[in-house]
Amino acid sequence: MELLGATTAELSSLCEKLGHSSYRGAQIAEWIYKKGARNFESMTNLPAALRRELHEHATLTRSDVMDVARSPDGASKFLLRLGDGQAVESVLLPYLNRTSVCVSTQIGCAAGCVFCATADCGFIRNLTSGEMVDEVLTLQEQGASGVTHVVFMGMGEPLLNLDNVLRAIGLLNAQLEIGMRRLTISSVGITPAIRKLMELDLQLTLAISLHAPDQSLRRKLIPISGKYPLDELMDACRDYANATKR
Repeated sequence: MELLGATTAELSSLCEKLGHSSYRGAQIAEWIYKKGARNFESMTNLPAALRRELHEHATLTRSDVMDVARSPDGASKFLLRLGDGQAVESVLLPYLNRTSVCVSTQIGCAAGCVFCATADCGFIRNLTSGEMVDEVLTLQEQGASGVTHVVFMGMGEPLLNLDNVLRAIGLLNAQLEIGMRRLTISSVGITPAIRKLMELDLQLTLAISLHAPDQSLRRKLIPISGKYPLDELMDACRDYANATKR
């Protein structure tokens, strides 16, 4: 079982299966999400027997920083190596009154936008919810203060990995205590996913990148938009705004 990406309830269930009290799950969650633990040895308030059993039955996979590009305005772009050796980019954006992180949701991307370097990679795989949360935790280690805002608009199209994005959002909200209104999904416009998101009525922000005022030009710039015509997308956006008031 991969612990990063698990909820407190799932961690408690694991502890019970290993013969330990369920409250140990909350302790593990605090180590992972609040303290940014990278190994079981650092979880010093857990019994030694439980830490040994976690080594046998679970993993805690964190990314490593491969490279950093820093901007004069304080923004920093990080290249992170994931557990399977793949790499993604994440951006730390410090402001006077908040710290934002821009996270990737996929390795590569299938949207094919002609202006985007990620499109040249093709689509490799979706990121897990744990890998997305790890991006936030890893950049938080590099920042001067705790992350207050998260934007899903790095590598990949978030709405093509909606289930994992939604699970990551739940973890960021519940475990890292980042308010739902401080979470943003940025998309080129995957109409069925927008309608699915609308039904959930979450208080997050949905941002749509149109890039063109008409379907003909938009299809040239964003090939995947051929599946999701502009008029249908705008209808979905209006319905979303009316239903969620956001």
